[in-house]
Amino acid sequence: MLNNYLNIILIDSLKIFSLLIPVLISVAMIVWVDRRVWGLVQLRRGPNVVGPFGLFQTAADALKYILKEIIIPAGANKVIFILAPVVTMSLALLAWAVIPFGENLYVANINVGILYLLAVSSLGVYGIIMAGWASNSKYPFLGALRSAAQMVSYEVSIGFIIVTVLLCVGSLNLVDIVIAQKKIWFAIPLFPMFIIFFISALAETNRPPFDLPEAEAELVAGYQTEYSGMMYALFWLGEYANILLMCAMGSILFLGGWLSPIDIFPFNSIPSPIWLIVKILLLFFAFALIKAIVPRYRYDQLMRLGWKVFLPLSLTWVVIVSGFLVYFELLPTKQ
Repeated sequence: MLNNYLNIILIDSLKIFSLLIPVLISVAMIVWVDRRVWGLVQLRRGPNVVGPFGLFQTAADALKYILKEIIIPAGANKVIFILAPVVTMSLALLAWAVIPFGENLYVANINVGILYLLAVSSLGVYGIIMAGWASNSKYPFLGALRSAAQMVSYEVSIGFIIVTVLLCVGSLNLVDIVIAQKKIWFAIPLFPMFIIFFISALAETNRPPFDLPEAEAELVAGYQTEYSGMMYALFWLGEYANILLMCAMGSILFLGGWLSPIDIFPFNSIPSPIWLIVKILLLFFAFALIKAIVPRYRYDQLMRLGWKVFLPLSLTWVVIVSGFLVYFELLPTKQ
């Protein structure tokens, strides 16, 4: 009995590390991609000195953060101040446990996988609130309040968007959601929801043009203002891990996950994880493009977009989709 438990623990540990290490490497490398895209859009070179094509620039930045002194403000709540970046980074990595890279390639295949993703991504705001409050400074506190209001506002519309997908599938399991798109990707019949999901993901991850929680002109660096060294780097890594997670969610919910776009040779001979990675990179490329070309919204515009545009649109689309499925008797039988 003990040997069986040890074997299970060993297998689960290997699964976790086989996912965790590639995700951490991807998060580090995606920063280089981000900078290169900005350079191309703005007609400048971007990182190109440290290593071939600047590939080692992220490693150099990581070394700089590791060697920098961690300064904790005298008036800060030290325990919560230290815990905040750890919570942010941990939650960003925990969500990857249910992401399926193939029909049998995942760490955990739970029946309510999409609810798990929504719950864990929602908890990410706690790390930001902890950082803003514990810093005992007005700029981090204002940044934390902005981030909390922003994330809560756009999670509502994301929730309704996910409901429209679940109505078409009849299951909360992420593998079932992907398999349901064998004939047609949901991005085609649910195209308005795909666009709203993408824009809401920008707001959920505090990316431009919705980076109000860390607006340099008003709040210095927002909730990260008092952080330095490796603690600042944890926020930075957690933010990019969340961005990749939202790209993975968009790929699974609307772009067929690991499924190839065309079921003919040589497309169907490419391993399934490659397709999911390609789709994640394409969505991330769109994230990077928008950061380079779209100006920042004012805070009242941000809130108006979330509550007066996206919320009514997503709720209306839920009613339309459910009515269409009931009227034409297309509701999936699997519960």
